[in-house]
Amino acid sequence: MTRIDAKFAELKAAGKKAFVSYVMAGDPDYDTALEIVKGLPAAGVDVIELGLPFTDPMADGPTIQLAGQRALATGMTLQRTLEMATEFRKEDDTTPIVLMGYYNPIYNRGVDTFLADAKAAGIDGLIVVDLPPEEDEELCIPAQAAGLNFIRLATPTTDDKRLPKVLQNTSGFVYYVSITGITGAAEAEATDVGPEVARIKAATDLPVIVGFGINTPEKSRAIASVADGAVVGSAIVSQIAQGKPASEVLSFVKSLADGAHSV
Repeated sequence: MTRIDAKFAELKAAGKKAFVSYVMAGDPDYDTALEIVKGLPAAGVDVIELGLPFTDPMADGPTIQLAGQRALATGMTLQRTLEMATEFRKEDDTTPIVLMGYYNPIYNRGVDTFLADAKAAGIDGLIVVDLPPEEDEELCIPAQAAGLNFIRLATPTTDDKRLPKVLQNTSGFVYYVSITGITGAAEAEATDVGPEVARIKAATDLPVIVGFGINTPEKSRAIASVADGAVVGSAIVSQIAQGKPASEVLSFVKSLADGAHSV
């Protein structure tokens, strides 16, 4: 059982919804990003999504694209991202970390080397948005064999014919993308999301967490009410982009987490 599996079992037993937060590793700089990441659990975050900076993040809108550029400009790399996870693990051995990014940096490192290093750094799961299920032999299946969850995205365009393929080797949780398009582009609506979550849950026993388009405590609560939890990324990254200190960013995160946990 991974930390992700354990966390969702714990939340289910307590009758609670999950709050998942995304931050870009190294944004605006290594030390500030590490301070924010270390503060996330106390702010109510159940699962941390740690963004891996990449030059061509095709699923991301301007907010997260710019975060990646800021991180890369300060010398952030895959190695430094794993070092950040290692530092976090010195103080917290229970909060799950999902590394979210693109395949190119992983491919360049070598899959076997990357998986061993990620496991050693305390990474629990991967979201690699540019590897479809047809490429599962490439990373998904080796990751599962190494004890890492491989989390797949389902979207409004994932129809009933495609859904079984998407769910085939997924573990940890299913990430439902509430809108069609890029991150930070539109707002999620619970009335639209609810039926889609129900459709996915009818096909899997995994928790279904909803992300994209959640930017207020009220929205976090509304989405958590129709799913197993909510993910917020761009709204948090926007706070960091505005140059707000870690304490203010974490206060905002706590308001979002409180929203999801109030259901």
